[in-house]
Amino acid sequence: MLKRSKAAGTIAAVLAASGIYMSGCSLLPDKQPEKIDPHQSVSLKDGTKTAAKAKKGQVLTELYLIDKYGYVVPQTIALPESKSVAKQALEYLVQDGPVSNLLPNGFRAVLPANTQFTLDVKDKVAAVDFSDDFKGYKAADEKKIMESITWTLTQFDSIQKVNLKMNGKALKAMPVAGTPINEDGLTRAVGINTDIDQVADITNTHSVTVYYLAQTGDKEYYVPVTKRVPDKMSDDVEAAVEELVNGPSPSSRLVSGFMDDVKLLNKPEIQAGKVTLNFNKEILGSLDQKMISNEVLKPLVLTLTEQKGIKSVAVEVDGSKKLVTEDGKPLSEPVTRPEKVNTGSF
Repeated sequence: MLKRSKAAGTIAAVLAASGIYMSGCSLLPDKQPEKIDPHQSVSLKDGTKTAAKAKKGQVLTELYLIDKYGYVVPQTIALPESKSVAKQALEYLVQDGPVSNLLPNGFRAVLPANTQFTLDVKDKVAAVDFSDDFKGYKAADEKKIMESITWTLTQFDSIQKVNLKMNGKALKAMPVAGTPINEDGLTRAVGINTDIDQVADITNTHSVTVYYLAQTGDKEYYVPVTKRVPDKMSDDVEAAVEELVNGPSPSSRLVSGFMDDVKLLNKPEIQAGKVTLNFNKEILGSLDQKMISNEVLKPLVLTLTEQKGIKSVAVEVDGSKKLVTEDGKPLSEPVTRPEKVNTGSF
């Protein structure tokens, strides 16, 4: 079922344990970080014995780390309860810091060792003021650091935008390679793991973020990738599905579970936060069982619930809702985003 990129390496043809539980709640905790009740983060079941779980006195938090292929990837890790979960999340992005003994195999923290900072959150804007140690990174990591900071902080409802400073002075560009920083601040619109390899001209294009699969050892995880699509594709749901079908760049180490002949039979319907998709039968992992595989369903839900206003995904095939998941469970109800992404421990 899996369609690998031409240079994808040795990723297994069947990825079994996928590391997320599709009936979770919202990705985002409530309100200001200082007021979040850490007990709102509950243990997540993901079908494996190695899922990240929050014990008493811990809270599950997504840290955007760098994997061995250079992708910025969310990894859910149980951290100690804190009155300021946003500040703590950044502290766990520092190399040789408290995250050292918690890093999944093949992953590394993104901020230079010994980096100090202050964090102030006001009106959904997080102002991060770094010490001089912040500029101790390699130029090749610059955009990845911007993406990691932005996506880690904006997982919280209280933060929609990030402003960067160093020694009290606002940064107009990153300090090593000079990557410009939007004067209005950083949001998820900056993208993540941006892939323009197959785009001849980005003029008259816009971005959508889709999730592909990667593998380290025998463990699989989901990687968000921002793709550029033509402006004439005004429906971002259709554009995202098309990019899932197109698959990742041939030069990537990622794979897609969508076959080339998967198609939408109707325009997506969005109502009250639910998007309904009617596919042809080629989306089925088993025609006889009317089964949608995990490698199709999970990236589809992660991808579409990344878009504003979409909370759940309902799947039909040739107009029928009589479908089952890979575990044999009925797929008659819409599927919501998991509370956290990539909860499997490595």
